[in-house]
Amino acid sequence: MAGNTLVIVESAAKAKTIAKFLGKNYKVKACVGHIKDLPRSKLGIDVENDFEPQYITIRGKGELLKEIKSESQKSDKTLLATDPDREGEAIAWHLQNALKISADSNCRIQFNEITSDAIKKALKKMRPVDINRVNAQQARRVVDRLVGYNLSPLLWSKVRKGLSAGRVQSVVVRIICEREKEIEAFIPEEYWTIDVILCTDKKSCFVTKVTSYKGGKLEIKSEAEQQKISSYLRKAGYRVKNIEKKEKRKKPNAPFITSTLQQEASKRLGFFSSRTMRVAQELYEGLELGKKGTVGLITYLRTDSTRIAQTAQIEALEFIKSEYGNNYAPSSPNEYKSRKSAQDAHEAIRPSSVERTPDSIKTYLSRDQYRLYKLIWERFVASQMTPAVYDTVVVDVEAGDYGLRANSSQIKFLGYKKVYNDNEDEDVKNPIPEIKPGEVLSLQEIKTEQHFTQPPPRYSEASLVKLLEEKNIGRPSTYAPIIETIIKRHYVERQNKQFVPKELGFIVVDLLTQHFGNILDTQFTAKMEEELDLIEEGQLNWKGVVREFYVPFNADLEKAQSLIEKVEIKDEEAGKDCPKCGKPMYIKYGRFGKFIACSGFPECRHTESLNEEAGVNCPICGAAVIALKSKKGRKYFGCKSYPECNFKSWNKPTGEKCPQCGDAMVEKLNKNKEVTAVCQNADCKHTQEMRN
Repeated sequence: MAGNTLVIVESAAKAKTIAKFLGKNYKVKACVGHIKDLPRSKLGIDVENDFEPQYITIRGKGELLKEIKSESQKSDKTLLATDPDREGEAIAWHLQNALKISADSNCRIQFNEITSDAIKKALKKMRPVDINRVNAQQARRVVDRLVGYNLSPLLWSKVRKGLSAGRVQSVVVRIICEREKEIEAFIPEEYWTIDVILCTDKKSCFVTKVTSYKGGKLEIKSEAEQQKISSYLRKAGYRVKNIEKKEKRKKPNAPFITSTLQQEASKRLGFFSSRTMRVAQELYEGLELGKKGTVGLITYLRTDSTRIAQTAQIEALEFIKSEYGNNYAPSSPNEYKSRKSAQDAHEAIRPSSVERTPDSIKTYLSRDQYRLYKLIWERFVASQMTPAVYDTVVVDVEAGDYGLRANSSQIKFLGYKKVYNDNEDEDVKNPIPEIKPGEVLSLQEIKTEQHFTQPPPRYSEASLVKLLEEKNIGRPSTYAPIIETIIKRHYVERQNKQFVPKELGFIVVDLLTQHFGNILDTQFTAKMEEELDLIEEGQLNWKGVVREFYVPFNADLEKAQSLIEKVEIKDEEAGKDCPKCGKPMYIKYGRFGKFIACSGFPECRHTESLNEEAGVNCPICGAAVIALKSKKGRKYFGCKSYPECNFKSWNKPTGEKCPQCGDAMVEKLNKNKEVTAVCQNADCKHTQEMRN
């Protein structure tokens, strides 16, 4: 027998969790995401009828929608509890229409966390579906469809079949390509640094750096200059000019929002954005915690607000006082300002209960779930703690015409760092002895070092997400699928966790920039996000925004069709002939990556898989190591003689065995972004420098 109230959520996992919090008068059903969308086989937008979208039931969802309708008809009331964002509001709107629920009905509930209290509070705050939020989602969907379904065929006809172009993804590819051009154009410049070790009469020594000449900033650009200065300093006298002692306080960072969680998970855990969002979704929807049942462990994962609920702040302060002491708890809760462009619809990402410490639930979580939950929990608790305190000393020393400076900073009180080390180490391990202004120092040693300016680094996942957020390009929830798409389309690839554009990426970006410059302009993309926010606030008409975009876009499209010439991308030779017909074979691109095909196609249809050799031999059996791809498209390395040899590694092997445990040595980036050799055995910590 059906309950009196039907509650519809998006995922089966969430339905399972919520069902345990509600009584027997409720039935919870999952719609499994969108039930209706634009058709895949055609544009699905009636441009002549003011851009009216033509929604259809998604293939495979017919039976599910039929079941939901049946349950709704048997229930006294139907509540739509889809995710609390624009996408979730649009899903609720489609359900409302499909179930023939009146537009002004209080059928919508939302919650920021999946806990018993949050669900009960949501049931007391029923409201109508927010049509402004729905319209903001419709505007994004329609504009993206107009771009994708018009530019993609253009690329198929002018460049290569199977390509795609998107409003935001094309901008992201452009950003990566422009950085690569900066790197290629970069000319390194030489410079030198001079460290001078000085001592007091009690033989207490410390390090100073040469920073100025006759009161002006000093730049040493050649070895000749360095030698001249060093020669002068060997004969100079040294006197303490000034000493400045301060107490420096460093405040904790705000709790995570979607973008900062993706950045930190990338830097600390090595997670791609897609992996971070998948695991965070699991934590949000709820996990089985033994006798405690299924519990949602974190608040909603798609947010751009650093706001924290007052009840959560109070709970955190009480926890901090009892666990770490009163010195670690501020007198009033820490508040953080969100960015101007933030929608502020939801709280920051935090644990649903601070009392649920990572170690107390570790046995119920997978390794990924534990590591991400620990990161979220620690960041939140730290955000509600007192600042870290440092004792800093700055000493200025005179040496004739030259000025030298020594800096020292040492931790005095850990504060929030007791819980969360943000890797922004303020410690400068250069203890300065007790000295006074005017005191004469003696020279112990002069150390010189040659440097060269470095080009800007390629974007990592963390730095790319940070830039997209700063420039207001897309929304944090879209970053992961955008990144996966541009890799899948062979516009860019990951090398040592950095994005490198491929030839195809350069070709597509150059072509689109020339003919659709506004679409690939970061300011245009950011303006579109601002307009979507205004639609949600009810200040703009969504079809008016679409119309304003489409008229110039369509004019550019018509010009491009006639102006763009066919771009010929020569296939790369595979270096072998076809075993069937003897014609040369070429490397081709397909849906699942590279493969080798006969140049005699279509007469000869012979193809082979392409396994890229890593250039090293297997450390286990000595056979060649090849680069492979997992089912999810992630690159890994394996032995060519598989299944006889089962060697596999996510990191490129060096071809050597660990001298301590005998496992394989693999390449990894250290904190300084240098490639080092480490043992892939997690229990063995052996590392060594890479051999040339």
